[in-house]
Amino acid sequence: MKRIEIRKPDDFHIHLRQGELLKMTVPHCSAYFSRAVVMPNTIPPIDSASTLEEYRRQIVEIDPGFNPLMTFKLLKNMKESDVRALKKAGAIAGKLYPAGATTNSTDGITDWRDIAGLLKVMEEEQLVLSIHGEDPSVYSLDREKAYIPEILEICRKFPGLKVVFEHLSSAEGIQAVAEGPDNLAGTITVHHLLLTLDDVIGGALNPHNFCKPVLKGPEDRKAIQKVVLEGNRKFFFGSDSAPHSAAKKQEGAAGSYSAPVSLALLAEFFDGCGKLPMLEDFVSRFGAEFYGMPLNEERIELAEESWIVPEAYGEVIPFFASKVIRWIVKN
Repeated sequence: MKRIEIRKPDDFHIHLRQGELLKMTVPHCSAYFSRAVVMPNTIPPIDSASTLEEYRRQIVEIDPGFNPLMTFKLLKNMKESDVRALKKAGAIAGKLYPAGATTNSTDGITDWRDIAGLLKVMEEEQLVLSIHGEDPSVYSLDREKAYIPEILEICRKFPGLKVVFEHLSSAEGIQAVAEGPDNLAGTITVHHLLLTLDDVIGGALNPHNFCKPVLKGPEDRKAIQKVVLEGNRKFFFGSDSAPHSAAKKQEGAAGSYSAPVSLALLAEFFDGCGKLPMLEDFVSRFGAEFYGMPLNEERIELAEESWIVPEAYGEVIPFFASKVIRWIVKN
């Protein structure tokens, strides 16, 4: 039986949700990840020092050993003093959602130039800018590609601001980050790494694989896999795990609940490509280094051992539900 021990990983993009769902998502995350960058598109949004502190309190109350890396949602009416207060309250990043691009983003930013003053303060305060990089006004499969010039302009205008192009889904997005400036990096999800649009609409409609950015074609998946297997340190893991009830998924809600299966699927992928030793860099090193954080000291063991993903966790159907995964996290 193959085994590997690595530093306990980080998830640099996760949705933990609120209320009763939080009681499920926090343990599912903390079992596999020491730290996670927690997305702020809650209702109401995380947009002030007080809302950030309260959300963090709720998370840590569920698992005191888990380290949530807190973010805030950039809003047009936000003041520069709000950004400084959020940094003081413990925020590590601010999230830019183009208006209407994804779940709970109708109050997002129409034009990033409207918040240039906030981005300047973020640069001064050494906060990371996390971006859902899509232009919702264009054809759905071209939205990521269309937003690339905006991200590159932000990087040029604020060279001291670290920018993360989230959940890359296209060959063009991969190329933009790979060839872009040093202050630009990108996160990659397990679903964009493994699937294509055929896994949503190629046969019977599978709403549980529907996400945003939309899964793309084989050439896009090939570009994502290639850059991961090359060990390019500008790319690191962010699950974008986003739970919805089965009823909401049937209605078309975007997001895959991958937190309980991501690490095992990544081990299976790297092992299948003959690159298992590279897993640790992708999930435990490159992201921490870009964010300027110390590496985790705790270790975690994975083994080549088959298990079946549960059909559901409560009302949520997970990514790869009822399927066999050939690697498992042992501790």
